[in-house]
Amino acid sequence: MFSVLNLRRISGQITALVVISIVAIHVVLSILFTLMRPDQNDPQRDRGHGELIAIVRLLSATPAADRPALLVNLKNAFPHFDIQPVAPGAAVTTDDGSDYTRRGLRRGLGPGVRLLAITGEPDRLGIALPGGEIFSFSSRPERRPGFFLGGPWVLTFLFVVISLTLLGLWAARMLAAPLSAFAKAAEEFSLSGSAEPLPERGPEEIRSVARALNRMRERIGTLIDDRTKMLAAISHDLRTPITRLRLRSEFIEDDGHRSHMLRDLDQMRSMLEAVLSFLRNDRRLEAMTLTDIATTLQLIADQFADIGHTVTYLGPSHAMAMARPDDLHRAVTNLVENAVKFGSEATISLTMSEGGAIIDVADDGPGISDAQKNAMLQPFVRGDDARNMDHEAAGFGLGLSIARAVTLAHGGELTLLNRQPRGLIVRITLPARDTNTAAA
Repeated sequence: MFSVLNLRRISGQITALVVISIVAIHVVLSILFTLMRPDQNDPQRDRGHGELIAIVRLLSATPAADRPALLVNLKNAFPHFDIQPVAPGAAVTTDDGSDYTRRGLRRGLGPGVRLLAITGEPDRLGIALPGGEIFSFSSRPERRPGFFLGGPWVLTFLFVVISLTLLGLWAARMLAAPLSAFAKAAEEFSLSGSAEPLPERGPEEIRSVARALNRMRERIGTLIDDRTKMLAAISHDLRTPITRLRLRSEFIEDDGHRSHMLRDLDQMRSMLEAVLSFLRNDRRLEAMTLTDIATTLQLIADQFADIGHTVTYLGPSHAMAMARPDDLHRAVTNLVENAVKFGSEATISLTMSEGGAIIDVADDGPGISDAQKNAMLQPFVRGDDARNMDHEAAGFGLGLSIARAVTLAHGGELTLLNRQPRGLIVRITLPARDTNTAAA
C-alpha cells in the first residue's frame, strides 16, 4: 500500500500515520486478548477457588461433631464466602458445570464432594460433603479495589488515547513548524536583507513552498539592490551637471533669477539624497548595541540649538538600552527637522520603564488632522495644506517614513498624537530588549 502512496507528500504521510495507528491498535488488542483470554482461568478467581477448595477439604476431614466450631472460625476468617449450613430437605440440584468459572472448582473438590445449585438463590452454590452434609457459599465475585482501573479494556483505551494523542501532536508539530518559519520569514523580510534562507525540509508540499519563497526573496532582494544601484548611479551622475549649472548660475546678472536658480538646484540635490537615503534604509541595518539613548537625544537637541532653533530635551541624563545608535539618531533628527519647519520650537522627551523607552518629539505647529495621520506615514506624502503653508519648508515627504522604518526595525511603533492646545507629538515606542539576546 505504501508503495502506491507518495510518502514525501502530506497526504501520503497522513495516510501512513492513520494506517500505522490502526495496525498498532489491532496489535495491542490482539496481545491483550491473547494474554487475558476469557476461556482461561482468571488468577483472581483461581485464588478464590483455591481458598474454597481448602475450606471444603478442611470441613470434609473434620469430624461432624467439631464442624460447628470450625464453621464459626471459617466465617470469621473468610467473611466474603458467607458460609452457611443448608438444612436437610432444602431444594438443591446438581450443578451442570456449564459456567467455565466453576469447572476448575469441580475438578479441585476431590472425590465424593458434589457441587450443587441452590434453588431460588442464583448467587449461591452448594457443596455436598461425603457424609451428606451440605454447605452453601456466596458465588458472587469479590470486588477488589482498583479492579476496574486495572481491567484490560480500560488499559487498552488509555493506550489508544495516549498513542493517538502523541502521534497527533507529532504530526501537528511537523506540519506547523515550517508554516511558523514561513510567517517569521515574511515578518522579518522587510527588516533585514541578510536573513537566512528557509530550510527546505518536511513533506514535498512544504519543501516546494520553501523553495518558492526562497527564490522570491532572492528575486525581490535582487530587484531592490538593482533599484538602489540604479538610483545611486543616477544621483552620482546628476551631481556633475547640477554642479555645472550651479557654477553657470553665478554668472546670471539678475539677482532674482540667480537666487531662484540656486534654490532650485539645491532642492534637486536634496531630493536626490533624500530619496536615495530612503531606498537604502531597509537594506542595511547596523547591529544592535548598548546605547545611551539620553545622550543621543541631548546631542540632537544641542545640534539644532547651535544653528538657532529652539529645541529642548526633557528626561534623564543617562539611559542605557539596546538600539541602533546611528539609525535612531537619524530618525529623531528627521522628526525634529519637521518640528522646527512647521513650528517655532520643539521638545524632545524620554521616558524609561521596564517595558522599554518612549521618545516624544513635540512641536507647536498646525498639527495633522486625524484623517491624514495614516497617510502621513507613507513615503512621498507631504500632508495637508495646514502643514504646507510654507512651500519652501514642505520637504519631500520622507522624514516620517524613514523614522517609522527605523522604529519598526527596532521592533517598536511610531504614532502621531495631537498636542494641546495646538501642535503634534510624534511618539516612538521602543520595546525592552535583553542584552544577551540582542547582542546575539
